[in-house]
Amino acid sequence: MPGLRPTPDRVRETLFNWLGQDLSGLRCVDAFAGTGALGFEAASRGAKDVLLVEKDGALVTQLQKVRTQLLKLELPEPVNQNLQIVRGEGVAALRQLAPESQDVIFIDPPFDGGLFESALSAAAAALSARGAVYLEAPKAWTDALLEPMNLVVFRYLKAGAVHAHVLHKAPAPAPL
Repeated sequence: MPGLRPTPDRVRETLFNWLGQDLSGLRCVDAFAGTGALGFEAASRGAKDVLLVEKDGALVTQLQKVRTQLLKLELPEPVNQNLQIVRGEGVAALRQLAPESQDVIFIDPPFDGGLFESALSAAAAALSARGAVYLEAPKAWTDALLEPMNLVVFRYLKAGAVHAHVLHKAPAPAPL
């Protein structure tokens, strides 16, 4: 698929070290699923609910096949059945989520699509108070760039052309 850029293995391993090995009970959205690697990884680590959103119909079909195969495997920890795959646009899907309803949101849109600001704004609204947004981008995002979205950088890694970030909600200002 043109523009498909799976998250490098090293970056994915680091991300899940940052998030924690056990995601039991967490609600996750992979807003630009592509190959589904991040969403499937979250499901395999016990996430309570995982939603994979992908715009490309051929990729959605492939994601559904992978989901079916995963559910058939006899694993020590079965993949949660609350693994939903929908065809749709990532930003629109994020905007439809209830406020503060998600614990982990993966944002890895096409680098040339101009979707970063709108995706981050929508993700910030859907993010729970202690949740995390994973952002993969062609440039580093700073707290100053993220301020309009009420997000701050918690962790950052550069691997080749990929800038990987874990973001949290900005702390509330101290009362006067």
